[in-house]
Amino acid sequence: MTLPDAGATENVTTTEQWRDLFSAFTHIILVANSDDVNVNELRKYYPDTALFVFFNKVYKILDRQFTGHSLLISRGQPQGANIVYRQEVADVVKLFLPERFLGILNLRLATNEKLNTSSDYLGTPTGHLDLVGFCADFYPDDKVPTSGFAMALWLVDQKLPPEIVLAGFSANRSDKWRAVNVHDWTFEQIFLRLFARVGKLAIHGGIAGGSYSSLTSRFPELPAAEISATMAEVLSSRLSQTDTRVDKLISLTNVLRAIDEFFRGLKPEFLKKKNRN
Repeated sequence: MTLPDAGATENVTTTEQWRDLFSAFTHIILVANSDDVNVNELRKYYPDTALFVFFNKVYKILDRQFTGHSLLISRGQPQGANIVYRQEVADVVKLFLPERFLGILNLRLATNEKLNTSSDYLGTPTGHLDLVGFCADFYPDDKVPTSGFAMALWLVDQKLPPEIVLAGFSANRSDKWRAVNVHDWTFEQIFLRLFARVGKLAIHGGIAGGSYSSLTSRFPELPAAEISATMAEVLSSRLSQTDTRVDKLISLTNVLRAIDEFFRGLKPEFLKKKNRN
């Protein structure tokens, strides 16, 4: 089995070129920036013919150089990719083994998003995928899709030979990761889980069951689709409101957490050992 060479994303721009590149692997693992991801476990679990697709600020989930076949998706923004204008390209790229790093896929999903050049990425091989309007006919009008969601759907639509696997796509917020309110996380989770249930992609670790399935027995006069739609509407509305308020709280407490971590770091080593015991 012949796999693409390092830097294979260079000047890739068409759907056919991207299809050829992705089709060479047995698995395409989309790795979310999430506390739910264990990259070392993923690397051991999947074969060496798998491609691991990462997103933007991978230094928050990679603490050492990743040795598998890898590709980085960098989303365009009105100012260009955030790792470019924040001058983080070098910090991100160094976390991939050069001999197995295919390069960057610079993704665009909206007309106001700017694509970047290879020189913007400090000479890193770069290809472009323009998906403006790709999710427009079904995604909630007042929100924008995440890069991971859009790529998962695009890969499924291509009907490629590799198995598509989602890792860490939980939409759970944490101290490191905010569930930014411009995205409809509830809609995306429902969509991706339905894809998993019909076998169009896999979710690493499987899908947990829920108690809401019992509603079908309580309302036998309603079709399951009607119950599901009602659940989605209620959950989406409530979570959207919660996201806004929680994100504000996280922003307000950033300074307090930084101070707390600073003073914890000043503890003598013997106190740290005592606390661990």
